[in-house]
Amino acid sequence: MSRNISSSRKRNDKTNPDLDEYPPPRRKSRAVKAGNVIIGGGFPVSIQSMTNTDTCDIPATVNQIHQLEEAGCEIIRVAVPNEMAAACLGQIKKQISIPLVADIHFSHKLALNAIKEGVDKIRINPGNIGDNRKVKEVARAAAEAGIPLRIGVNSGSLPEKLSKKYSHSDPRAFVTAALDEIELLEKNNFKNIVISLKSSNIACTLAAHKILAQQVDYPFHLGITEAGTEFAGSIKSAIGIGSLLATGIGDTIRVSLTADPVREIVVAKQILKALNLKKDGIEVISCPTCGRCQIDLIDIARSVEEKTRHIKTPLKVAVMGCVVNGPGEARAADVGIAGGAGFGTLFAHGEILRKVPEKELEQALLAEISRLTGEDI
Repeated sequence: MSRNISSSRKRNDKTNPDLDEYPPPRRKSRAVKAGNVIIGGGFPVSIQSMTNTDTCDIPATVNQIHQLEEAGCEIIRVAVPNEMAAACLGQIKKQISIPLVADIHFSHKLALNAIKEGVDKIRINPGNIGDNRKVKEVARAAAEAGIPLRIGVNSGSLPEKLSKKYSHSDPRAFVTAALDEIELLEKNNFKNIVISLKSSNIACTLAAHKILAQQVDYPFHLGITEAGTEFAGSIKSAIGIGSLLATGIGDTIRVSLTADPVREIVVAKQILKALNLKKDGIEVISCPTCGRCQIDLIDIARSVEEKTRHIKTPLKVAVMGCVVNGPGEARAADVGIAGGAGFGTLFAHGEILRKVPEKELEQALLAEISRLTGEDI
């Protein structure tokens, strides 16, 4: 059986645009405002993290928030385990410029105190916040302050009645917990809601979101909870968060790692870039090493990535190790190098600029990136 591929391509030219230029179609969700960031409503997917400092240590907490913001964090959450921590929130908020979220468990009074301190959003967990009366009080205070609530359903703290009825990783438990809390808030005329359904089980997380996405239009905060250490957790998060984003589900994300929170931001940005949901900054394309590679590719690629992480200008950079795929990838990128025997070729916008000795190759590439972006390296 023969096929006319060229005619098929012609028919599809107008209906299949360059996929590199288009992110996945987004699920339609209502817009919810947290400080100066809008979650949902078709706005860009925002990146979140959480501090691991003692919230009562205001200088340390503020310093870490500044580091996270510099790395690309757009919304920050802090733990509020007691009244002393709640009392520090106003002072922290005055010293940062990104939205501040109070993470509340067990005591609804801490949520009320956090709202008085001027936080931009409250996270409550249906599994441990208490009876309906307490939730109503929090909703009333949030409505008066004009801030949203995140219903944070977590596999480690599902409502007791649901954890008994369903298994620990049954998506029905997550969906039911969220719907029960949504119903309670809506009965009190509160619809300024963000939802998260976080399990350490990827399949459960995917199924729960897909089920609930058919029933509500509230924005989703995505994450794989207890994902693990930096290496394993990054992979689990990329699969779980990335799979949902690839179907258009998700409005804000937090990568949860047993690591420095700054690493969460690095991974989150890479997930969004891989799906063309984030355009700013450097995207490094580098090849796997093989027997044809004749330059120190691993160190060069790692160094270029680290030294250009601060750059905001969108730029695709190819760091390639040999003459097979290297020239093609380097030509397709905005700027790139392709290695040879002790030397490399420097490309920019599809054109060869010059050959460069290996020991000068990294610096030549960085200089060209700096020239193209206008930013110092």
